[in-house]
Amino acid sequence: MNFMFLQSIQLRAFRNYREQYVEFTAPKTILLGNNAQGKSNLLEAVELLATLRSHRMARDKELVCDGEEIAQIKACLKRQTGISDLTLTLRRNGRRTVNLNGENLRRQTDFLGVLNAVEFSSLDLELVRGGPEGRRHWLDTLLVQLEPVYAYILQQYNQVLRQRNAFLKNIATTTRTDTTQLSTTHDSRLTTHSEQLSVWDAQLVTTGTRVIRRRSRAIQRLAPIAAKWHASISGSTEALEIKYAPNVETAENEPEQVHQAFLNKIQQRVIPELRQATTLVGPHRDEVELTINQTPARQYGSQGQQRTLVLALKLAELQLIEEVVGEPPLLLLDDVLAELDPSRQNQLLDAIQDRFQTLITTTHLGSFDSQWLNSSQILSVQSGKIYTQSSI
Repeated sequence: MNFMFLQSIQLRAFRNYREQYVEFTAPKTILLGNNAQGKSNLLEAVELLATLRSHRMARDKELVCDGEEIAQIKACLKRQTGISDLTLTLRRNGRRTVNLNGENLRRQTDFLGVLNAVEFSSLDLELVRGGPEGRRHWLDTLLVQLEPVYAYILQQYNQVLRQRNAFLKNIATTTRTDTTQLSTTHDSRLTTHSEQLSVWDAQLVTTGTRVIRRRSRAIQRLAPIAAKWHASISGSTEALEIKYAPNVETAENEPEQVHQAFLNKIQQRVIPELRQATTLVGPHRDEVELTINQTPARQYGSQGQQRTLVLALKLAELQLIEEVVGEPPLLLLDDVLAELDPSRQNQLLDAIQDRFQTLITTTHLGSFDSQWLNSSQILSVQSGKIYTQSSI
């Protein structure tokens, strides 16, 4: 096998699993069961090991079993470079800890990049239909895998953003400045605030520039791959374009230019920011534009066409991670076959073949042909327990 292979996973007090050990014995594993039995929870555990993020944007206390204080996910992963043992410990009230090959890691970012995975779930249809926040989260999750240091960069930016917002709110509450006083930049208090604010501006611009440049590069690499997949799935009838639309626009993606454009824009918006007591400029307001045949995808066509777009995005993610990392990542398919019509199901299953280790959840086996079933490990999931299905 030339792809990374998850050999086993052990869950303790995670979601609805009290204690569960699973060994993976085939390139494809089908998790079969009714809804709300724990199929998605198993995929979420794998995703947390890959990205330290939950697809459902869940908080750690939601991941720990009722009545427990600590949850643990352990896994054994085989890669070309050898075997890695990963452990993620989640606490209801407190910091997570990560452990690699028996050693506690001081920085969580050092845990990233060991296991790579792409999750595709029915929630991903919101990528097209939902607001910009979901698209930013998707792009950031991809970036964390392409360049693990990005997790640290994003964390720095968000920290500065929180502190700057707190400072703006503090000005609003302490001065109770009315809008007439804010209409002139000559107000003496505003000058004092501006001087203090410029310290936060400098930090926001420095950390934000790093975020903007990496997001821009990632979309530049992903867009042509996604467009190719989309053409292939739609039979070349539709052209997909993906564009990064940063809140701070520049002609070039060079650090000096991005930095200067960011600084200019934030200085221009000082009065509205003081009025609204929040930061109005920066990558936390970026957009990723998805267009089909030059029409915004959310306004375009049927749910089927929107599903084709998301399928193309996910296949492009797999390919890009494989190119960057040098090994095909795991593919986690959470109840998506039910969302796709038969021709798109076949496109997806054909694209997978045996190129990626795939974990796939389903409520019934009707979507799979006998060849797929014969080459898959089939596990039954019932009320937080996983059983091997020896015969179908």
